[in-house]
Amino acid sequence: MKRWGLFLLRVSTGWLLVLWGLDKLVNVEHSVRVAETFYFGIGTSSLLLNAFGVIEAILGVCVVLGVWRRRLYPLMTALLAITAIGVWRSILDPWGWVLEDTNVLFYPSLIIVAGALVLWGTIDEDTLALEARR
Repeated sequence: MKRWGLFLLRVSTGWLLVLWGLDKLVNVEHSVRVAETFYFGIGTSSLLLNAFGVIEAILGVCVVLGVWRRRLYPLMTALLAITAIGVWRSILDPWGWVLEDTNVLFYPSLIIVAGALVLWGTIDEDTLALEARR
């Protein structure tokens, strides 16, 4: 059960990064709005978003496959943590009872970071990763 759980967690987390990366390539306007809304307008250049999208998609594919995990899992965890920090209000107050501009749909950002930490902490137990199969 554990090996299939880790497999599903790795594939779904990596695929999320692929989707986010592709979104930066095919829907730049959306990515600009996200950067303006949640990240103080940092990184709104189309060229920068495209470059980051390519890097993010490649990172995601590597995570899905389970290669270079010891190097890439810390990077993935940091990226997902930065994303969670961007929506911190929704993590602390998902229904907006106290804080403004929250959305319960952003609460899972915390769960995604927790999943990345689990993947990083159980690298040696993910026996279905391509890297482990060699």
